[in-house]
Amino acid sequence: MTPKKPKESKEDLKARIEELEKSLNEAAEQSSKYLNQLKYTKADLENVQKQNQKRLSDVMNRANGELLQQLLPFLDELEILCTKDAPKEKLVEGIKMVHGKLLKLMESEGVKPIEATGKFDPFKHEAIMEVETMDLPDGHVAEEIRRGYTYRDRVLRASVVKVAKAPDVLEIKIEDDQDE
Repeated sequence: MTPKKPKESKEDLKARIEELEKSLNEAAEQSSKYLNQLKYTKADLENVQKQNQKRLSDVMNRANGELLQQLLPFLDELEILCTKDAPKEKLVEGIKMVHGKLLKLMESEGVKPIEATGKFDPFKHEAIMEVETMDLPDGHVAEEIRRGYTYRDRVLRASVVKVAKAPDVLEIKIEDDQDE
């Protein structure tokens, strides 16, 4: 048998209700305080994100501007070559000089040409066709059509290549030998 609780008087109940209402009001105030802090913190975070995005955009624009500034002399040299009535050999020589300078600039910025030799690598090469040949093993690069480049070990543009394939003639010859 459980002991019976003594009946509380009305005054005790009123005091208990007042105590609970006071506790509820304190909890509501605390909740409101936390909600305001959360709103301010969220606004601060959004402001920091906007500032970081602007800084990143500024850095990228500055870097692009610096690279474009380095490219301007090449544009000047090409314009000079286009306006001269020089013999073809001199124009070709001038274009080769500009090409060499541009390659040096690209390498100084971390851009390097992809070697399109050896085994075909799908991460660095884009095959456009297969070429039947006995000079190279199957799956090796037979010819580079367009040079590819990497930027700090990341492929900017894959090399476009032709890939070596063993000729089908060997299969026919082997079959002919077996018929005899």
